[in-house]
Amino acid sequence: MSTRRARVQALAKINLDLRVLGRRPDGYHELRTIFQTISLADAIDIAFTPGKKTVIECEDPLHIPDNLAARAAHAAMEAMRATGRVELHLHKRIPMGAGLGGGSSDAAAVLLALPVLMGKAVGLPKLCDIAATLGSDVAFFLLGGTASGFGRGSELIPLPDAPSQRAVLVTPGLHVSTAEAYRRLSPRLTLESQQNKIFSFHSHTWDLGETQAAVNDFETVVFEQHRSLAALKKRLIRAGASPALMTGSGSALFGLFRTDEEVTRAMKELKRPGVPGPYSVSLVSRARYRSMWWRALREHMDRRVWPPRSRYAR
Repeated sequence: MSTRRARVQALAKINLDLRVLGRRPDGYHELRTIFQTISLADAIDIAFTPGKKTVIECEDPLHIPDNLAARAAHAAMEAMRATGRVELHLHKRIPMGAGLGGGSSDAAAVLLALPVLMGKAVGLPKLCDIAATLGSDVAFFLLGGTASGFGRGSELIPLPDAPSQRAVLVTPGLHVSTAEAYRRLSPRLTLESQQNKIFSFHSHTWDLGETQAAVNDFETVVFEQHRSLAALKKRLIRAGASPALMTGSGSALFGLFRTDEEVTRAMKELKRPGVPGPYSVSLVSRARYRSMWWRALREHMDRRVWPPRSRYAR
């Protein structure tokens, strides 16, 4: 059998809201968040050749240690009890360590594409099980669009898609330690604050796109350490962003805008010499996300279902 190939897009995400509650018995923190896919994306060339032995090659120009895309390929092959050669070529565009989920999205892209190329029928529950072994937000990228995340962020409830909007994404190039952000935030978490956060979070999910009362609990502690990020948020707001927010534990920030003219003006005002970006992006709905995947894999699909299903599956 000949080699089957596809090029897929692994989209970034932003957090439209992020509340951190108390520490869980397993040592992780309980979260309430709203994930949203955006148009900024990595590209991944994936090839599968049947064989008696499993060989996974990952060409990664950035030489990312413990690459999640390669780990996802290993996990998928084991779960499907399959053998053969898997070749991955990553074209990275999503900045690393910025809270945009690039590594997790790359992993999810492999989980969605590889079964289709191999001719295996793998349902969404099984894919989510594999995703959970790779990272807390990998499962979100199996869905796309807008979704509430609970627990560690891996318990997902799809939400009606946020209104279609343009956004400006700023990536300062600072590294923010997620572990350190949690350590600084933990002493400030109280039972009273948990209850208030839960109530306000649910109110925000009902009013998504209307009141825009967005919060990211990490901003308080991260901005104390990195005042330049607080200044960037103020610049986004002055440029007309509503809301402007840090995503994840940073260091990327985004602002949502109403018009193309506002986006153009903000891009000019936020451009800095020697710093990648800013990026003009759009919010990607779940329907658009799925259509993107169906187009990428149409040569190997039998019909438009989710997750994509291989026409080679028996």
